[in-house]
Amino acid sequence: MAAPAELTAYVALGANLGDAQATVRQALQDLDALPQTRLVRASPLYCSAPVEASGPDYINAVAELRTRLSAHELLTQLQRLEQQAGRERPWRNAPRTLDLDLLLYGELRLHDPVLTLPHPRMGERAFVLRPLADIAPALVSPQQLERVARQTIRRL
Repeated sequence: MAAPAELTAYVALGANLGDAQATVRQALQDLDALPQTRLVRASPLYCSAPVEASGPDYINAVAELRTRLSAHELLTQLQRLEQQAGRERPWRNAPRTLDLDLLLYGELRLHDPVLTLPHPRMGERAFVLRPLADIAPALVSPQQLERVARQTIRRL
């Protein structure tokens, strides 16, 4: 049986509880240690105000991965890393120790009860589009950046 094809995936990272910068940096290392996966590159860290939420500012980044995991297997691994970082989900958009969102998985278009790809709200969020544009500029249009230009975000 042939090995699964290696695909490029993009993951958004965010944290706004505890030492958020250290958490995001550790999560980048943890992504690189996932089975059948390697970190290709990561954006610089950004600081952003919460969107549709309250709490402290977030530390954000986007990572490019090469993986042989399926989209659902990768999602399971991302959720495991969130749990290891102490992620709780008391309410929608609650502050969090770590948030890992699978943004893109190759060219896959998917909508099932567990996972939607591309991520359905990535085009509405400067904290996703700005760091994604740093590492994969062809994936983010000037029009997309213009639509989120009023959201507060700064590169660290």
